[in-house]
Amino acid sequence: MAKSEKYSQLFNDFNNLNVLIIGDVMIDAYLWGNVERISPEAPVPIVSVTKREERLGGAANVALNIKSMGANPILCSVIGNDEKGKTFTQLLKKLEMETIGIIKSKNRITTTKFRVIGNKNHMLRVDEEDSSDLSLSDIDKLVKNLRSIIKSKKVDIIILQDYDKGILTSKLIPRVIKLAVDNQIPISADPKRKNFNSYKNITLFKPNLKELKEGSKIDFNHEDIREMNQVVLKLQDTQNIKNALITLSEDGIYISAKAGKQRFIHSIPAHRRAISDVSGAGDTVISVASLCLAMNCNPFEIASISNLAGGLVCEEVGVVPVNKEKLLSEVVKLPIP
Repeated sequence: MAKSEKYSQLFNDFNNLNVLIIGDVMIDAYLWGNVERISPEAPVPIVSVTKREERLGGAANVALNIKSMGANPILCSVIGNDEKGKTFTQLLKKLEMETIGIIKSKNRITTTKFRVIGNKNHMLRVDEEDSSDLSLSDIDKLVKNLRSIIKSKKVDIIILQDYDKGILTSKLIPRVIKLAVDNQIPISADPKRKNFNSYKNITLFKPNLKELKEGSKIDFNHEDIREMNQVVLKLQDTQNIKNALITLSEDGIYISAKAGKQRFIHSIPAHRRAISDVSGAGDTVISVASLCLAMNCNPFEIASISNLAGGLVCEEVGVVPVNKEKLLSEVVKLPIP
């Protein structure tokens, strides 16, 4: 089979996948305007608003990437029973994404990040959030909902997307992983430092370099492959992680995969890009890597394709999902056997 035919089939098969995404969701709210004068009340610019926009953010951006790749995202999280919560579910419906995994809680508010853009410059960000851990009652409701979804639908892979906003707690993470293991569903995770060590028995673990150093509490030289291997292999053995995928920013991506007693290690450089904005690149990498994992791609393919996808979105301004057609056109050019 020709390479173009092989990867065209792979990308087409993504359309058959159901992906359960669990994590911190939020609204990214934007206020655009013009600045023509300074406030008489304080030495700050006055922004005359000309446009408002609200977008899905956080783990919902992973859902957008999954949808952009043709698969069906099922987003699971806890939001506030408030006006922003209504806005969040309306945004999901507008984009034709399922809302069955969203729980509204009287104990929380819906995380919203307000960005003020004046004369095309980002001038201010205001965060409205409750980043405390989920209550035990909300954890129970979320797990009950997850069980119901897994029972009623074919779930091909579960993604845990952690933004350290209180959804993925040390009490919830093991319960979700057990649910995945019991139902033989592969599970991938994009961690933060706080609960780094709670991610055990994971199929694919994707910290960035900073998170790896902070989570493992080891400062090492990632350019020395021996040091890198030592830290990652220890992480895999300690937390029983099958595939460790480490994003290295401008240095590319690294993957270490366990298959029985064998280890497969690949370090792939970044592609030369006209970088406009790195926002959301990690969301894209975990999304594409998880889809490839669900389709039983080999470690080199998982790392190569997701590395390319992360680079593509960096060419766009703002947080945008990956373009499936553009990604496929570049994947067929990769030096993948």
